[in-house]
Amino acid sequence: MTDSANSKPRSAPRGLYPDIEPFDSGHMATEGKHRIYYEQSGNPAGLPVVVLHGGPGGGTSPNLRCYFNPDGYRIIMLDQRGCGKSTPHASQDISLDDNTTWHLVADIERLREKLGIDKWVVFGGSWGSTLSLAYALKHTDRVSALILRGIFLVRKSELDWFYQAGASHLFPDIWQKFIAPIPADERGDMLNAYVRRLNGADRALATRCALAWSGWEGDTLSIEGPSEAASKFSDPEFALAFARIESWYFKNGGFFETDNWVLENIRTLKDVPAWIVQGRYDVVTPMTTAWELHQAWPEAKFNLVKKAGHSSSDQGILEGLVAAADEALVALGT
Repeated sequence: MTDSANSKPRSAPRGLYPDIEPFDSGHMATEGKHRIYYEQSGNPAGLPVVVLHGGPGGGTSPNLRCYFNPDGYRIIMLDQRGCGKSTPHASQDISLDDNTTWHLVADIERLREKLGIDKWVVFGGSWGSTLSLAYALKHTDRVSALILRGIFLVRKSELDWFYQAGASHLFPDIWQKFIAPIPADERGDMLNAYVRRLNGADRALATRCALAWSGWEGDTLSIEGPSEAASKFSDPEFALAFARIESWYFKNGGFFETDNWVLENIRTLKDVPAWIVQGRYDVVTPMTTAWELHQAWPEAKFNLVKKAGHSSSDQGILEGLVAAADEALVALGT
């Protein structure tokens, strides 16, 4: 991109900021076997922002740094347990007992303390929006603002829509590939049918199922359709970790106390500045959830992007996220 970095909002259309490299990276120990990869980029003296990737199990990617003005932001990213550069990787170690939402929330807080940050902006899309909200609800006094995209709350209705019946009516051709590894007599409960195979002893079958699981999500991300799917979804190592971790979290309802836990507690965040960016034609995390969050939390700025799906690279979503980050920098930056 040719946009020059500055501390003022840019006029639309906004593109990503230029590629940058981390000035710091490493692994953080946890209370158990996991070691969490993290990195910092941008301005070491800038406004701290922690970027929470999707999935769960999706891992970070370099382009996530580019939503932020590198002159104004101190950009912190981490790979959540079991994926990316964190160890052990879930493609090899299938034990997920110490991998829950609340383990991840504890990791985020541990990283904040390690880096000596008092408060930070929390940025997350899809599962990253779930984790951002969970962290903010537990550590509200450590959150200076929230920037959220593709709202997902791991409710049964959302999981049924994407993995049982709903999105399948919009993408029947892609759905056919998703159900192919599962015998017809088990297709009434696709989530648990996948969980059994992804965590079974037959690695070849687990890999086949992981690629089908990942392909279903990858091919439905963008309003442009399957041709825009990221190549990582067809990588067996990525797919195994991604599918195992996602299905584990989804089987357990995100490890929330109730199906509607986030919305039941959302008023805790009424005074936290927040931006929500949602594609109207998001098939993966449909607009119903974002709308319910907006109704329960009207203080948050709500940007409904009319011609966009789930992907953060759909142009309207991209522009909305960069604009929100620019606005937050003006509002909170020093």
